[in-house]
Amino acid sequence: MKIVTVTDAWAPQVNGVVRTIEATNRELERMGHQTEVISPAQFTTMPCPGYAGIRLSLLPYWKLARLLAQALVSDEEVVLHVATEGPLGTAARRHCLRHGIAFSTAYHTRFPQYLKAMYHVPESWTYAVLRRFHGSASVVMAPTATVEAELAAQRIAHLARWSRGVDTDVFRPVEPMTLATTKPIFLYVGRVSIEKNIEAFLRLDLPGTKVVAGTGPALPLLKQRFPEVQFIGVLSQRELAQLYSAASVFVFPSRTDTFGLVLLEALACGTPVAAYPVQGPIDVIGDAPVGVLDEDLQRAALAALRINPLRCRAFALERSWRACTEQFLALQRPIRPAATCGKRDVELRPAR
Repeated sequence: MKIVTVTDAWAPQVNGVVRTIEATNRELERMGHQTEVISPAQFTTMPCPGYAGIRLSLLPYWKLARLLAQALVSDEEVVLHVATEGPLGTAARRHCLRHGIAFSTAYHTRFPQYLKAMYHVPESWTYAVLRRFHGSASVVMAPTATVEAELAAQRIAHLARWSRGVDTDVFRPVEPMTLATTKPIFLYVGRVSIEKNIEAFLRLDLPGTKVVAGTGPALPLLKQRFPEVQFIGVLSQRELAQLYSAASVFVFPSRTDTFGLVLLEALACGTPVAAYPVQGPIDVIGDAPVGVLDEDLQRAALAALRINPLRCRAFALERSWRACTEQFLALQRPIRPAATCGKRDVELRPAR
């Protein structure tokens, strides 16, 4: 089978969407399937307002339609997955509706909450857009039961579970990264932006050192406000494993994540978690003795210091990407693209 994924989030971005697609495609190929990604790298782009690290594709419809027409021509069954709700995802949805092509979607990002936090956009407006975008998909995949319930409450239909995993070969206890810090080390890894609530972590009165790995629009301001914090930028996955292995506790201050892949990455390296008892941490950790969930994040961070790292590693070993990829495949509706891809119509249009 051939799996074609259209995504607005792709390298050089480092985030949960990109890692999920990369990990899923890696497992699909190990299972003998063929994968192809259509991403902003193939289009003229502009920086996202307020977040220059994200590139938005400009007027992508006709080029995307041609790329889909080519990608969907195959001697074997093809699956089309539209991963994101941005310009490419919207263009792919339009093309699929025009030509009767079945496609799946996924809910990775809580845009209603993010846009409200960043730009004061009413959540009801964003949910209306999401209902329209996902409404024509054969299945809308959500990572957790909590997210499914949230979307169902907003009248988004055809919901199913596609969980997340961790690569325990990459993320494992390794030789710790050498840091010029005082222990214990409290670590945050992820996008450095307002919706991640990082400042709630950085304001905590904790012993030792706080370390932040990642980049984003809030980075310059946080560096200025918290000069005592060690900010170390973007790291490769193997470098992250070294950093997780050096940390005493992984602190996850976000209240808006749908899942939080970094939680599993940290646990796979034997690093316990401290977080708020909200969607994401509750779904990933629950009452397992690998983290502390508390509305008092300081109390959670200090209590997590007492957790056995071996329990964290064992917990992560039960959550493989292989199982998640089998979930993904079982939810797809294969298509026979030769009759439906709209190739002739696409070829009549000039290139952009």
